[in-house]
Amino acid sequence: MNKLFLVVIAIILSGTSIGQRVIYSEPDKDDLKQTRFEIVGKIGSNILIYKELRDNHSMSIYDASMKQIERLKLDFLPDKLINTDFIAYPDFCYMFYQYQKRNVVYCMAAKLDGNGKKIGDPIQLDTTQITFFASNKLYSVIHSDDKQQIQIFKINNKNDRNHLLTTSLFNKELALQYKHYMSIPMPDRNDILTEFYVDNDGNLVFTRAVQTGQSDNIQKLFFMTKERASDQYVEREIKLNNHYLDDVRIKVDNYNKRYIITSLYSKSRQGNIDGLHVSIWDRPSSSLNVSKGIPFDENLRNEAKGQNGMRTAFNDYFLRNLIVTKDGGFLLAAESFYTTGRAGNFNRWGSPFGSPFLRGMNYYSFTPYYYAYPWSSWNNYGYNQYNRYHAENVVVFSFDSSAKMNWSNVIIKDQYDDDVDLFIGYQLVNTGDQLHFLFNKQEKRLQLLSDQSISPEGQLTRVPTLKNLDKGFDFMPRLGKQISNRQIVFPCMYRNYLCFAKLEL
Repeated sequence: MNKLFLVVIAIILSGTSIGQRVIYSEPDKDDLKQTRFEIVGKIGSNILIYKELRDNHSMSIYDASMKQIERLKLDFLPDKLINTDFIAYPDFCYMFYQYQKRNVVYCMAAKLDGNGKKIGDPIQLDTTQITFFASNKLYSVIHSDDKQQIQIFKINNKNDRNHLLTTSLFNKELALQYKHYMSIPMPDRNDILTEFYVDNDGNLVFTRAVQTGQSDNIQKLFFMTKERASDQYVEREIKLNNHYLDDVRIKVDNYNKRYIITSLYSKSRQGNIDGLHVSIWDRPSSSLNVSKGIPFDENLRNEAKGQNGMRTAFNDYFLRNLIVTKDGGFLLAAESFYTTGRAGNFNRWGSPFGSPFLRGMNYYSFTPYYYAYPWSSWNNYGYNQYNRYHAENVVVFSFDSSAKMNWSNVIIKDQYDDDVDLFIGYQLVNTGDQLHFLFNKQEKRLQLLSDQSISPEGQLTRVPTLKNLDKGFDFMPRLGKQISNRQIVFPCMYRNYLCFAKLEL
């Protein structure tokens, strides 16, 4: 019996060891720190990563052992691209790219197989005539959760009071389904359009927010929906009950055909964050089922405050992740993120761009915080004095279908870095049975990747520092990408070279 017990323990430990395996790619002399990249995903049995350096575009193909099989030059691309986007499927991926030739901007798509090779000729999706040189993107590409609906849109905001929205809906084969042109009145000069999403039925949703001032609180919010075949949108005001909202986030609940709208709120303009606003729009009944503010109580504030006081506990928090569940509930994660430095402290009111994690408000031919490429920070946009970036505690909330809070928990962390924010923050990995929060932890002058997981019941498990971590590799967790149920690819720095690591949980 003792021998059998030891064998079982050995098997369990062996499985744990395998479950936390880290595999590194070899540093490539062509992958300098300045290399721009995007982790495309797992295509077939290979992992594809797009790279660009000095207008040289290539696709690196890695096998399951993170050995680079080939590095293909994407010679079908023009030298200078305005923007790139990728959508990965199990056996191929689409590369969307924009470029300008004379006074025309082209929006194109190329289909690539698991070896990074082009399938057929690139497809022209749309064009725009302009009278200036475009240095930033004109088109935005979004897709539904099942990747069967692909929406490409552009916004002309030349007229501050009237924005022109052009939408083109494609199916998975990139056959155009509908193209529509819409005029969106923007009565106030501080009106903004926030995040755009397309659901699995091809319907477009977004919000129009009325701010109290530029990069300020939101005092009015309008929920906008456009049916897939309609050339008109429907606008409905969401009552905020005298709450002032922060950056607004939308999540499509395709299971229950609902849209969840969330934001942190305060009771006064630029006041302390008091709680979370939640609105839930039900599509079948075309009604607002939930619209309420959820105040943060003293116990939660005390757990989440970090170095702040009770009243200011959530002032540095930003919404990061929203995950829906099949029963209509949802989970929400928010992280404390701020900067300090000689130029002053920058928080949600100090930065002209609002949330550093905001993916919305990026549709106007400019990019205040382009998240697709990693070498971005507030430093890159005018704050070139010494800055220290801080990423601290993470609060995780669980709500039922009526937005009643089931539980909350706090992941305690204290990260900072000087001049860049690449090695702080976290990556969320959803394995179905757990939510894993992966982030760097300082141990004896080394940044080691750690894992803290939360169960569906809110139980927090602090896993010891991950095994098989080689010295000299500095992870950038926030910029990683989940490529399968239990596999994540992270960018790393090794002796000033860019490389990648695959983590198997």
